[in-house]
Amino acid sequence: MNEFKQAREEYESTPIPEELDQRVREGIRQGRSAGRAKRHSFRWGIGVAAACLVMVGGLNVSPTFAAAAADVPVLGGLFQVLTVRNYETVKDGIDYDVSVPEVEADGAVTEAVNAEIQERVDAHLAQAKADWDAYKEAFFATGGTEEQWGDREMNVIIDYDIKSQTDTTVSFVVDFAGGWVAAQQQRYCYNLDIANDKDITLADVLGEDWVNICNTAVQAYIDQDTSGLFFTPDQGGFTTVDDTTSFYMNQDGSVTLVFPEYAIAAGAAGIVEIPVEG
Repeated sequence: MNEFKQAREEYESTPIPEELDQRVREGIRQGRSAGRAKRHSFRWGIGVAAACLVMVGGLNVSPTFAAAAADVPVLGGLFQVLTVRNYETVKDGIDYDVSVPEVEADGAVTEAVNAEIQERVDAHLAQAKADWDAYKEAFFATGGTEEQWGDREMNVIIDYDIKSQTDTTVSFVVDFAGGWVAAQQQRYCYNLDIANDKDITLADVLGEDWVNICNTAVQAYIDQDTSGLFFTPDQGGFTTVDDTTSFYMNQDGSVTLVFPEYAIAAGAAGIVEIPVEG
């Protein structure tokens, strides 16, 4: 029996004091409301981060707390999604805001996903520090002064958002962002069928005609756009989706395609998300 199953049995058999349940749920409601706003800005509140740290710590050590916190991003059925690293700190001029998920379940696909996420987290943090150190060194090497440097700071952000879930499937995204001379963001999508230990594909969701369905939706989206930011095919713009096209599943069963910065549009468009109806 793995640790998750053992913990589940323990907390299901443990009574929760009414006052604890009420306090925890109130805190979670406030944290979730603030968390939604947090994901859309580069500067997030210390109070929310502190609340998340307390909540995640409780989830990791207390089955009773886990039971009371059942309506946070933690899934029932065959698996859980837990926040395994969560901190906000400033060090050497870098403002870190980090929230890293891990899917807790038996199976090769979740093991691979967790390893991939951790590898990307480590690489993102290492690259951010290297870039910042190089920028700072070049600034002073070319005559910059401490006064001119002032309170310059680099923002490094890692966060995730669960887009949909059932007892056996989950779709979530992990965002990596950094802001200093210019802002950059990467979004990775994970769509998992835990019961069958596999990744969910666009063909699984949309059927055999998935390429045509997606291409029609993308072209319609581009045709109605008035920003002028989308590249033409001759400029390297959109031509077709394929097996590498990122997407996530929404709770209503629809799909949203995700195109990285500069993939089909100018950088000002940021990450482009295009909804697709099945």
